[in-house]
Amino acid sequence: MANKGWFNLETAGGAIPETQFFEGDSAFKFLGLSRTQRLYGFIGCLAIGFLLSILASILLFLGQLGIFAVLYVTGTIVSLVGTGFLIGFFKQLKLMFKPVRVVASIVFLGSIGLVFVGAFVLKNEHGLLTLLLIVFVIIEYLAYTWYTLSYIPYARAAVTKAVGLG
Repeated sequence: MANKGWFNLETAGGAIPETQFFEGDSAFKFLGLSRTQRLYGFIGCLAIGFLLSILASILLFLGQLGIFAVLYVTGTIVSLVGTGFLIGFFKQLKLMFKPVRVVASIVFLGSIGLVFVGAFVLKNEHGLLTLLLIVFVIIEYLAYTWYTLSYIPYARAAVTKAVGLG
């Protein structure tokens, strides 16, 4: 049975333009994956990373701070590995530190580190550590969202205007 529909990027021909996400070599080029398979790999990593993060969040509220940190950061890293299917790890690193997104990247990566520091180094005085970890997670999501919006033309301007900051 032939693959039909919008999920089959190979048969779309010229209908789907080559974007920066399909230019160059994937980190998984050695596997000989098609564009469709690379997209599925990306989506799969994104879904697994999201599920790990959700499971970690549940453990956070159950007071399992160490397991939370490991699962949460693993989920974030698995999501980032997904970009290797599209554009490759080294290109991703170069894109992360372009001037337009360097601040968001540093805040994002720093907040990942803060989750580990909070879970393994800081003392849980009066139960405030869980609240602090939630703050670190929110900062991470906001930084990652801002980082991701930098790839979409005018998206950051639209968001700042929508929330009344621009």
